Amino acid sequence: MTEKELMLSGQLYIAKDEELTEEFMRAKRLTRLFNNTTEEEAEYRAQLLKELFGKTGENLYIEPSFRCDYGKNISIGDNFYANYDCIIVDVCSVSIGDNVFWGPRVCVYTAGHPIDAGIRNTQLEFGSKVSIGNNVWIGGSTVINPGVSIGDNVVIGSGAVVTKDIPSGVIAAGCPCKVLREINEDDKRYWEEQAKKYRENKRTE
Repeated sequence: MTEKELMLSGQLYIAKDEELTEEFMRAKRLTRLFNNTTEEEAEYRAQLLKELFGKTGENLYIEPSFRCDYGKNISIGDNFYANYDCIIVDVCSVSIGDNVFWGPRVCVYTAGHPIDAGIRNTQLEFGSKVSIGNNVWIGGSTVINPGVSIGDNVVIGSGAVVTKDIPSGVIAAGCPCKVLREINEDDKRYWEEQAKKYRENKRTE
């Protein structure tokens, strides 16, 4: 197996490989171009992101600055928004569903390193894929660790360090991140009422 094949399959690999270096440098070029754009270049920004990522849906928006390792290993659904200073270390696949919104400085890490120092010092490393479902809000400064899966309809509180899977339909927060409670019908009724008040306020303008 090539180093890239080992990397993507979650096995030990060495990143200093010609193929991986070429793809890494491609991502560096595209993210540099993206991060140097101005607010008047929205279409160009979207074009760069679509070239960078493996798969994108409709309505993709990321605030510069943004960093990733390869880009090709990132798949994003419709209606994605990431605020400032997002980092995705995508040595394995990162799958993001529809209607996912991130606060500032959200970081997703798929890279891992051996606990044994002797093996780690040989530059061997590995990765574990990350999956994020649909309708997920992730608060600012959250860190999502390798191998984590987050379900649908989830809210992650700011500053969380997500080390284990999060099921669908919950609010979770903390370091390490833990489920606080399920999202329920009371939440739905409350926010529908707030939205109704908003619409009423707009009609009176």
